[in-house]
Amino acid sequence: MSQDCLFCGIVAGDVPSAKVAETDTTFAFMDIQPGSDGHLLVVPKSHSTDLRDIPPADLADVAIESQRIAKQVFDVWGADGVNLLNCCGKDAWQSVFHFHMHVIPRYRDKGKDRLRLPFAPGVRGDAEIIEDLAASMRSALEDR
Repeated sequence: MSQDCLFCGIVAGDVPSAKVAETDTTFAFMDIQPGSDGHLLVVPKSHSTDLRDIPPADLADVAIESQRIAKQVFDVWGADGVNLLNCCGKDAWQSVFHFHMHVIPRYRDKGKDRLRLPFAPGVRGDAEIIEDLAASMRSALEDR
């Protein structure tokens, strides 16, 4: 646990939250700045800053619990879809530096859903840039 981490405080019970679920390794609670009705967060109980330093077992546990909860948003809240989202780093919109997965129910009813895409799906990228990026990542992954 990190003493100055908001989510560590929530996991410890020192900071109030609307708890949804808890396992031996994860804690799920409602987001107080929701993008849609039912937006919640799943965090590992052990502190990890972001995707780069979370142990694989904790990442797997968060992913599995996120999936378990996501399956329920359709029946419980009548959601039309769901997004799982992780933001890694300030420039990727991470604002609390304790790894977390957003489980965001999506609704056709925009009164319940305030999220909008930050990019335009269906707009093709430059094929040469895409292939160059793929090649550089393949090379980096082969070296590890």
